[in-house]
Amino acid sequence: MADRKTGDGRTVAAGPTKMTPSEAFVETLVANGVTDIFGIMGSAFMDAMDIFAPAGIRLIPVVHEQGGAHMADGYARVSGRHGVVIGQNGPGISNTVTAVAAAFWSHSPVVVVTPEAGTMGMGLGGFQEAHQLPMFQEFTKYQGHVNNPRRMAEFTGRAFDRAMSEIGPTQLNIPRDHFYGEITTEIPEPQRLDRGPGGQQSLNEAAELLAAAEFPVIISGGGVVMSDGVEECRALAERLGAPVVNSYLHNDSFPASHPQWCGPLGYQGSKAAMKLLSQADVVVALGSRLGPFGTLPQHGLDYWPTNAKIIQIDADHKMLGLVKKITVGICGDAKASAQALTQRLTDRTLTCDATKDQRLAKLRAEKEAWEAELTGWTHEKDPYSLDVISEAQQEDGNWLHPRQVLRELEHAMPADVMVSTDIGNINSVSNSYLRFERPRSMFAAMSWGNCGYALPTIIGAKVAAPDRPAISYAGDGAWGMSMGEILTCVRHDIPVTAVVFHNRQWGAEKKNQVDFYNRRFVAGELESPSFAGIARSMGAEGVVVDRLDQVGPALRQAVDAQMNQGRTTVLEIMCTRELGDPFRRDALSKPVRFLDKYKDYV
Repeated sequence: MADRKTGDGRTVAAGPTKMTPSEAFVETLVANGVTDIFGIMGSAFMDAMDIFAPAGIRLIPVVHEQGGAHMADGYARVSGRHGVVIGQNGPGISNTVTAVAAAFWSHSPVVVVTPEAGTMGMGLGGFQEAHQLPMFQEFTKYQGHVNNPRRMAEFTGRAFDRAMSEIGPTQLNIPRDHFYGEITTEIPEPQRLDRGPGGQQSLNEAAELLAAAEFPVIISGGGVVMSDGVEECRALAERLGAPVVNSYLHNDSFPASHPQWCGPLGYQGSKAAMKLLSQADVVVALGSRLGPFGTLPQHGLDYWPTNAKIIQIDADHKMLGLVKKITVGICGDAKASAQALTQRLTDRTLTCDATKDQRLAKLRAEKEAWEAELTGWTHEKDPYSLDVISEAQQEDGNWLHPRQVLRELEHAMPADVMVSTDIGNINSVSNSYLRFERPRSMFAAMSWGNCGYALPTIIGAKVAAPDRPAISYAGDGAWGMSMGEILTCVRHDIPVTAVVFHNRQWGAEKKNQVDFYNRRFVAGELESPSFAGIARSMGAEGVVVDRLDQVGPALRQAVDAQMNQGRTTVLEIMCTRELGDPFRRDALSKPVRFLDKYKDYV
């Protein structure tokens, strides 16, 4: 029987064919366009791994399986295709759980392949035995367990289909003995949903609200990126003359050069975006779940417009009205929904047409005021930060203000850049300074907020888009969790640029100790050797930056080495210990002590 061709020119067996389960597994990967898998090799799937190469599949060995799953996440977010991670049963699989959770909250179609202990030893407490399905049940959209070798292709294909249709990670669990044997099976063709704009009634209701709106505002969310709907969002914004604000950590969901772009909401976001949103009478939340952390008060502004009518558009109906009260909910593809709304408004006279020029003037004024404030905000001004700035001036060495560093990095960013940010104080402050011109450019761990995210994620992004500059941000605490993956870059010629903010502390949590615990610092201080030196010992370039005028040139040189020489560079930027605002002031309370021996600890 003749093979059938896949979209990328490879072939898979057509029709019912005799093969081994390993062959069925690999052929189904090929049918789904898999060319790269991240992970660490192991005996549990070695029979399938043995035929990866002739199938056109590369297994990229990582340092740690968590890094491999983050790489799969970054790969998926840039490419819009599946990212795949695999590991040895037991500890290799449990190592991926944290990163799969991050992929869940970023709605990435990651497929985590989890070879399991053999069926004849299950329940006996054998080597590397674990119940692997419960580990992932909270963080996957689908879990397939191959309960019979003859169903290998079926379950494999379904895991890939569901990752795309459910927009999130799926698990494929395979007992290791099920890779062996002789079966007759058919390789399923991938099934992809053609998502529509939503129900006609809800679209009509939304159009009526927008036609009557006096000050509409659009929140452009991650769904705009995932649906490749930026142009459709732009068309809707231009028809309305509406400010467009990015949802939290989706700064790439609208081009920063567009005159109606206002910047991101959420922690350390744009005051201009928040002030304009607060004036809205109708809000279009386009492709956003309106997550609670991304709409919290910030900069002393409780900006959510409680009296506004909210139109929420999301591909997952379960998100509609979950966090914020809404007026109209549209279950649809962000791109198609925006296009449908624009069509409904194109030939109508809108209430907001009469005030378009005035509203755009207000938008420009708010943006200019915020940019001027950012430019003048060279350092933090709270008492603790002023104290540590003074201390830094008395120490040996040069210590840079984080905000000045972030501004210099912003100005030196290359065109078409991809940036991943880790969790932490300086990384979060960077939300004010990261601007992009195209989607699939900014990556963060979203609501999961795990350390060690940025470097491996940008490595996966670079594999998916080797022609784009790839830069990660991490503080020295988070960097310690992931810096081993520099070896992956060096070993496998995946060049990236890593910016490490060396401020010698766990900054985000230390800020809580400043605000709530009278500067009693417990386990927050980090004294480390030179991260640039460690990078050089791993075979990468390492550069220490301790002068402000070096920041931009150092980034440009590192990106040039990445793009033109295939070199990975770690930029170690020596920063003061000053700290930006805490993540949220409602998360802790002032301490109360009743026992005498703790009475001073208030």
